[in-house]
Amino acid sequence: MAPPEDNPPGSGQESDLGLRILSALVLAPAVLATVYAGTPYFEILIVVAALVMAWEWRRVCYGTNKGRIYWLLAGQVYILLPCLALLHLRALPEIGMQSIFWLLAVVWASDTGGYAFGRAIGGPKLAPTISPNKTWSGLFGAVLLAGVAGLLTALALGKDTIVPLAAWSAAIGAVSQAGDLLESWVKRYFGVKDTGTIIPGHGGLLDRVDGLLAAAMAVAFLEAAVKSSIL
Repeated sequence: MAPPEDNPPGSGQESDLGLRILSALVLAPAVLATVYAGTPYFEILIVVAALVMAWEWRRVCYGTNKGRIYWLLAGQVYILLPCLALLHLRALPEIGMQSIFWLLAVVWASDTGGYAFGRAIGGPKLAPTISPNKTWSGLFGAVLLAGVAGLLTALALGKDTIVPLAAWSAAIGAVSQAGDLLESWVKRYFGVKDTGTIIPGHGGLLDRVDGLLAAAMAVAFLEAAVKSSIL
């Protein structure tokens, strides 16, 4: 679950920060427990999440009549492929659980780094016409903390390839931020602030996992390209 975007002090989201943190503290352990439990609980989680995201996407798209059918079809691909990627990664022999834990750690670290660095440093905007509050300093923090998460994962698992995993993690962190920007663009196109209200203080499920969807696709693609697991 991603923290709020880099917002200046005094913004409306700042007042919701406590509720956001509380929601994350409740939901994150439940997600991690499901990843640990594996089949069939992880598959059930992904199916339920996919249905919720599909409903949220439909809700957003019904704000316009222009090309609605194409947006609805695009949304199914946008949701289905990452969900299949997550199922594939969790099913990897021996390292499935570790792969998902690593992916979540990288995405959450990226979100946290983007939020913390963006608020603390500020500076030039990353994509002002898409997400006015995101900054280049936030992107730097996102990539940096994602790399640190990969480094710590490599150390915790006793991997010999510490530097490569840290580098891959930093790259996945950048992809996660791109996924966040993509959804910000979609919401701006349809003129909505959030995709839903299902998570108190966070908005919709799509609002919180946009980076994870992009990152999961990237990891699955890279795994297919190199014909072995990154982890």
